Amino acid sequence: MSQVLSTFDDTETGFLLDAYRQMALIRNFEQEVWDQSATQPPNVIGSVHFCAGQEAIPVGACAALDQVRDKIICTYRGHGWALAWGLDPGAVFAEICHRESGINGGRAGSALIMDPGSGFIGENSIVGAGAPVACGTAMALERDGKGGVVLISIGDGAMNQGATHEAIVFAVARSLPVIFVCENNGWSEMTATEAIVPIDRLSKRGSGYGLPSATVDGNDPIAVRDTIIQATERARKGKGPSLIEFKTTRLWGHYNRDIEHYRSKEDRERAAAADPLPRLRDRLIGFGYTAEALDELNRDALKQVQAARDVALDSGRPAAESARRHNYVDGCDILPTKAGPNGPREVTYQQAVNEALRRELAERPSTVVFGEDVGKAGGIFGCSRNLQSEFGEARVFDTPIAEAAILGSAVGASINGLRPIVEIMWADFSLVALDQLFNQAANVAYVTRGNYSAPMVVRMQQGATPGSCAQHSQSLEALMAHIPGLKIGLPSTPKDAYSMLRAAAADPNPVIIFESRAFYQTKGPVDFDLPGEEVGGSQLVRPGMAATLFTYGTARPRCEEAAEVLADEGIDLRLVDLRWLNPIDWDVLGAHVNETDGRAMIVHEANLTGGFGAEVAARLWERGAKKVQRVGAKDTRIPAAPNLQDAVLPSVSEIVSHGRNLLS
Repeated sequence: MSQVLSTFDDTETGFLLDAYRQMALIRNFEQEVWDQSATQPPNVIGSVHFCAGQEAIPVGACAALDQVRDKIICTYRGHGWALAWGLDPGAVFAEICHRESGINGGRAGSALIMDPGSGFIGENSIVGAGAPVACGTAMALERDGKGGVVLISIGDGAMNQGATHEAIVFAVARSLPVIFVCENNGWSEMTATEAIVPIDRLSKRGSGYGLPSATVDGNDPIAVRDTIIQATERARKGKGPSLIEFKTTRLWGHYNRDIEHYRSKEDRERAAAADPLPRLRDRLIGFGYTAEALDELNRDALKQVQAARDVALDSGRPAAESARRHNYVDGCDILPTKAGPNGPREVTYQQAVNEALRRELAERPSTVVFGEDVGKAGGIFGCSRNLQSEFGEARVFDTPIAEAAILGSAVGASINGLRPIVEIMWADFSLVALDQLFNQAANVAYVTRGNYSAPMVVRMQQGATPGSCAQHSQSLEALMAHIPGLKIGLPSTPKDAYSMLRAAAADPNPVIIFESRAFYQTKGPVDFDLPGEEVGGSQLVRPGMAATLFTYGTARPRCEEAAEVLADEGIDLRLVDLRWLNPIDWDVLGAHVNETDGRAMIVHEANLTGGFGAEVAARLWERGAKKVQRVGAKDTRIPAAPNLQDAVLPSVSEIVSHGRNLLS
């Protein structure tokens, strides 16, 4: 190669040459992936989203980051980020081909590749959803104390997502070391961004958040690198997040089957003219490199891609019998307890929750507690009262009213070593943010084949109380229990409020604890010094042989009262509190029913249709039950008026009536 011109020093031209090599690798890689999706039969099955035209952004950005302490999160258009971060091309190609040797063993495919151990937290196939996860990752990096930053890459379409907005608000409020990168290729999937966004630069939105922002040429790897360097330096100094919009181009369609019928010829020509690879090639030739030398680099990249392809295609398919493994990570970290001489104490449900949180904070340094009003105010129901003053704002803190950011940051924090316990004030409020539970937290262990998990606890309270409207009264446990990867508990006594919350905090998986504001001031004995327990297990509340009555949560007190009424009539119902809906030992439940002449009743406050009782009934029938009845709320919305609530919710008299019918 000839000498470069004096405009740049050897370091800069060396970087540009390496950038060209990496960008050529990414372009050839994606072309080969596209080709393999068109073979008969296809070696790449399903949708694949390419970053052709945007290669300078991951290459320049990754050059500015420290792979030892920094982290990356990107979109489903993330192959370039994976390769620029240094992931093995053969393992990435194998993952896209759904092979056993893939990074995630074929579980992620093209759009959800995860490798947290390398700092590549992963792609995200839900638009904007990675931004809250980045906030939690940044929290963990702050706790680590090594000055790490997290870069979250999103597309221009994601700038309109609520999760992105919440994440930026959260990051600014906490002054987190997050770099929000918007790769603006002009297209929000198949809609031109200019048709739905009335401003010329998306970075202008940053001023509304109090967020330093800039718009930069995303097709220039040096401009990308130097901008990211400035943002990282700012974040490492504790000055908080930044928003960088990189203007770039999309050479190919939204995905591999996109015929781009919506795109004009002129737009395609403009995209081709902005292609960063020929632009960088011309720049290097201008610095004195020969076309032949650059062609040789491209051929080397192509050979590397072909080798990666061959490795991938030579790899076997994942074993079919492995498909159900790793929804959960095994083991739990139960902390030792001191066998105190005090025995049980009479405390309220709310005090039991508070003590569980206090002990987790005191005994587990990785625990953080946060949510709306949980810090200074101590929670709207007082469950975290005085914890901030005892453990400090770094570990117990208030958040913006932003449920997606709360739950998503818990996901990111838990993947990266923290043990968050977060509060969602009402279960109804979680509905605006379920993606972070269903699509994010629940997938971590499964996609990574159990190598990583999201050990987080979400506390929320649910159910009807007099005066509460239909948006504050739903029972959502069946919805949550439907999702593999989540564990679900409903404590109905102060004792369980304490022990089940501590069990959840010790579990290596995401756990949802449904409390009830109807219970917070109820009292009961709690022995805080008993050995800890693991998640799972029902409780025999009352022995009996006539039939088994299963219940949980807010329905338990009514069931206990109904059992007393029936006992006075000579009917000895066995009462079992399920406590945990996932995991649940169905054979234990079946044994209860078999011991009570095959008769069972399931009672819950949730609506009857689609309630968890239907699942219990089906499982009991499969295990030989002879007669099963269900009792739940009427299939209607929950009214605020107390007398209307009484007409809707299962009553003691209704449970008694069903108990009599069960034995008729």
